[in-house]
Amino acid sequence: MFLPVTGLDENGDEGRRAGRRPRAWRVAGFALAGVLVVGAAAGGWAYWHLNDNIKSVDINGALGDDRPPKPVPSVSASTPEPPTEALNILVLGSDSRGGAENRALGGGDSEGARSDTAMVVHLDSGRDEATVVSIPRDTLVTRPSCPTESGGETAEAYGVMFNSAYSVGGPVCAVKTVESLTDVRMDHYIEIDFSGFARLVDALGGVTVTTEEDIDDEDSHLTLPAGTHHLDGEQALGLARTRYGIGDGSDLGRIGLQQQLVKALLEQISSRDLFSDPTRLYEVADAVTGSLTTDTGLDSLTELVDLGRSLRELSSAGTRTVTMPVVPAPSDRNRVVAREPDASELWESLR
Repeated sequence: MFLPVTGLDENGDEGRRAGRRPRAWRVAGFALAGVLVVGAAAGGWAYWHLNDNIKSVDINGALGDDRPPKPVPSVSASTPEPPTEALNILVLGSDSRGGAENRALGGGDSEGARSDTAMVVHLDSGRDEATVVSIPRDTLVTRPSCPTESGGETAEAYGVMFNSAYSVGGPVCAVKTVESLTDVRMDHYIEIDFSGFARLVDALGGVTVTTEEDIDDEDSHLTLPAGTHHLDGEQALGLARTRYGIGDGSDLGRIGLQQQLVKALLEQISSRDLFSDPTRLYEVADAVTGSLTTDTGLDSLTELVDLGRSLRELSSAGTRTVTMPVVPAPSDRNRVVAREPDASELWESLR
């Protein structure tokens, strides 16, 4: 729920290329690379600590060959060197209650976790263009059978909420469900949890947002009058989780709030001169790495730095943000299903 998630653009249009928002993506890429490079350059204990912060899951090993094929980049005679490989990254925000800090921020002692937010981030070959597609958590899907840590398999399920995949099978099942829904191969996986997001906001000195209506949500523990507010980490998390306290109470409304919050967060990153403040820079690096779970292809500082550096050519004109097209589900008006053929055409465009 806490990395860049967007729905319709500011004018209410799907897929329109944006202005300042994509620029922030570029800034965020540089910031990630810079934070991790400095952490690595600190040497010794700092490098070990930041590297050891990152948790990982062997998704490729768990899924094997039972997944969409990986596209092979084409090379023309006029282009002797192959282009940079295109990448699809599944980014999840989890509402894990693991650990006392997450339970306190999550508002209770409930067990397990769900994927509160999901995005497919597609980086074109060359990394100078990107498409970010949000998948509403309330989307009803067919959840495929998924491998479990004990060596068994979960049962295939029909017409279940998208976020149930993470609940029953963790990152592996989340990836397999997205690949089943989209027929797009996920090259990497990145997850951030409650406490990590709150720590990141606090490390950056908070974020400033403007709300157009009063918010009073018992579930997210957030009460804000309409207006401009500077939020600390816990308040920002409450805003990201707010659903029933604003608009029609739908998941699509929450995605809109998350979009506004992430813009504010990225603007805060771009406005901070982190390199002139080593203490704050390390706090941000510690928050970033300490909150992440990745696949085994991104579970080191070196690999994360390489990913951040590869985004150096990503420009505002080359980034597109959309929400998967959906309509209310016939069986339950509080849920949604993919709107066809629009959703299939969107995933085909990524393939």
